[in-house]
Amino acid sequence: MTLTASEIALLRCPDAGDGAPCGGSLVDAGDALVCGRCLTRWPVRDGLARVYREERVRGNDRLLRVFYDNLAALHDPAVRWLIPVLQTEGSERAMREAYLRRMELGALRPRADRGLRVLEVGAGTGANLAFVRAQLPPGLDVAYWSVDLSESMTRRLDARVARDPSIVPGDGRVRRLLCDGHALPFADGTFDRVFSTGGVGGYRDPARALAELARVAVRGTPIVVVDEQLDPARSHSLYHRAMFRAVTFYDRAPMSPRALLPAGAEVVADEQASRFFYSLTFRMPA
Repeated sequence: MTLTASEIALLRCPDAGDGAPCGGSLVDAGDALVCGRCLTRWPVRDGLARVYREERVRGNDRLLRVFYDNLAALHDPAVRWLIPVLQTEGSERAMREAYLRRMELGALRPRADRGLRVLEVGAGTGANLAFVRAQLPPGLDVAYWSVDLSESMTRRLDARVARDPSIVPGDGRVRRLLCDGHALPFADGTFDRVFSTGGVGGYRDPARALAELARVAVRGTPIVVVDEQLDPARSHSLYHRAMFRAVTFYDRAPMSPRALLPAGAEVVADEQASRFFYSLTFRMPA
C-alpha cells in the first residue's frame, strides 16, 4: 500500500452496500482497506486501492472507463497535438494555465493545524501536475491527491512521476486511489483546493458528482470544474462543429453544469477556457 497510516486515516468508507454513505474509517489490512463500521473490504492490488463498487459503474461511466483503459497511451499525445488542431487555435498549456488560475493556488498559505491538500478528481495521466506546481508559492508543502476510475490512466500517471518526481508539489509523491466521483472516500472539508477536468460531462449523475466535489472541499475555497462546451459566445464553422461532435460522442448536449451546482453554491466564474472547453468555478459559503 503506497499510502501512509496518516493518509489512510483521512479516508472514509463511501458505501455500506445499499448505496448510502457509510462514513466509517478505513484501516490497512494489507490486501484491502477495511471499514471499521460496516466491515466492507476495499481491495488493494499492486499498491493501488479500489474504493468503489463495480456494480455501480454503469452507463457512460463504464463506457468511458473502457475507452480510457484501452487508449491511455494515446491520451496525452492526442490532447497535446489534436485539440489545438481541432479547435484551430490555442495550446494545451494556455488552456491548462487559464483554468488553473481560477484555483487561486498562489493564495495558499501554510496551516497551523495540518498540512495543505489538493485533490484532483479524474486526474488521468497527471498532465496537470506540473502546471499546479508552477502556480503554487515556491517551497509550499502540499500533499497532492489524485483519484480516477481508470487504472490504465493512473498507471500512466505513475510513470510520469517516476520519470520526473519534481513535477509533483510538496514531497514529490502523489497519493492516488481508484474511486467513483459520485462517492468520494473522504470526510467533509478534507481538501484546501479541489478540481476536476474532463470528467463531469461523462458522469451518470453530474449533480451528485458536483455535490461530492463541494462536500470534500474546505468551505469558502474555490472548486474548479472543466469539461467540453462549444463556446456559446462565438461563431463556429462546420469544421468546428463536426470536430466538437466527434470529441463529445458520449454526450448529446455538452454544456457547463452551472444549473446543477449544489444548493447555496456561489458562482465565481462560468467561462470558456478555450473554444471547446468551459471552466466553471464555485465555492460553498464559509
